Amino acid sequence: MLQVANLNAWYGASHVLQDVSIEVAKGEIVCLIGRNGAGKTTTLKSIMGMMDRTRGSVTFKGKELLNLPAHLRFALGLAYVPEERRIVQGLSVRENLRLGLVASPEKRHELQLIEDIAKIFPRLAERLDQEAVTMSGGEQQMLAIARAVIAKPDLIMLDEPSEGIMPVLVDEMFELFLAMKAQGTTVLLVEQNVELALEIADRAYVMDQGAVVHQSSARELLADDEVKERYCSV
Repeated sequence: MLQVANLNAWYGASHVLQDVSIEVAKGEIVCLIGRNGAGKTTTLKSIMGMMDRTRGSVTFKGKELLNLPAHLRFALGLAYVPEERRIVQGLSVRENLRLGLVASPEKRHELQLIEDIAKIFPRLAERLDQEAVTMSGGEQQMLAIARAVIAKPDLIMLDEPSEGIMPVLVDEMFELFLAMKAQGTTVLLVEQNVELALEIADRAYVMDQGAVVHQSSARELLADDEVKERYCSV
């Protein structure tokens, strides 16, 4: 579904991604792991079209994306949930969910989609008319994910979804990722909770200093303490 080949990216004069190549097949959960500053978030931003300068190839469902703006990548079925939740103050949970449909061809099915998403995210179902920013951090993170999922993307990229979330909600959130996969959504996950990410993922890429330094099945990497210690320990 997604093929990234020899992707390079720059922040000003700083060359931060160096020939990154990854693949994500339909129906997979694939995780990018590595220390802070390894280039994981920049990889997601580059795939989504949020970097000013990139070079290489990003192919999604057979279409080259690198010269397309972010909103057209979204229209093709690619969604991105950044680490900052960007919940809109003053709007209810329901209204924040509706924002995920503004540019979606699925907008005509809005009422049904909100009902469907509430079944996947039961915590949100109880709070549809509550002002979104009054919820806990974990619930706001679920809303950010639900807002991306409601438009039925083919692939969703999640950047550090467990950051700052209490453990009981983290476990619930990762169960949701498996439920999303079961319903046909492909997931590319950046996550600092390496053990938990590898437990739900099919495959994994390890990044260090802007490059992919290791790739394997998630199960193999879960058992490889040497690689985890070298590239993922804080």
